[in-house]
Amino acid sequence: MPEPAPRQLILTLYGLYARAEHDWLSVGSVVRLLGDLGVDAAGVRSSISRLKRRGVLEPLRQDGAAGYALSARTVEVLREGDARIFGARRADPDDPLVLVLFSVPEAERDKRHQLRATLSRMGFGTAAPGVWVAPGHLHDEAERTLARLGLQPYVDLFRARYSAFGGLRERIGQWWDLPAIDAECAGFVARHRELSASAEPRDAFRAYVPLLTEWRRLPYLDPGLPLELLPEPWHGAEAADLFARLDAVLRGPAHEHARATLHA
Repeated sequence: MPEPAPRQLILTLYGLYARAEHDWLSVGSVVRLLGDLGVDAAGVRSSISRLKRRGVLEPLRQDGAAGYALSARTVEVLREGDARIFGARRADPDDPLVLVLFSVPEAERDKRHQLRATLSRMGFGTAAPGVWVAPGHLHDEAERTLARLGLQPYVDLFRARYSAFGGLRERIGQWWDLPAIDAECAGFVARHRELSASAEPRDAFRAYVPLLTEWRRLPYLDPGLPLELLPEPWHGAEAADLFARLDAVLRGPAHEHARATLHA
């Protein structure tokens, strides 16, 4: 996997540190923090401009300093992401599923594309055309996300249990690309299993932000499917355990370095 792009690192910085600063960071502090990660100032400013054009960040001066604040929509997205990224759940085999059924008129094909892209990003599998499935604990998140995007007129949500025909393990292998998901998780483990858990603040920051930037994709690729119904070994479980261990030792000293830089 390539190194995280500056845009992705900036989103991680804002998610970790801006919300304690009234959702705002100065341009200078972002440049300094990304400099610790090897990103030059021109790359930071270019990436911030792209995030501004996408409505992720909004320009705002505070106390004479140029900076950017998180948009209200982005704050909501980050808040929802926290639960998935830092507290990912793993379903049991007997837990219900959530089904999303959608029908979009041909004249609104853009909505169909948006629905498919949104459900795919959330980790839903495809059971049939217009029928998407995920572990039941994602029901409320799916409901909020689809409503926020104005897609609810095209969608019906159900809580359901698989009863027939065939085995659920077999069906899960059809609904999700399990080999691709497992390969992503195995790659994460291989890249980070030897990561030094340094308690020195700057070193911890330089390790933690790229780690989290890469990790935050994985709970969406692997949405918490029951381990009993997945191939063995399932590297998603190993990746989750590895991230939890590193998060526990790196997050504190990394935050210490970021706070010192923000308030220098």
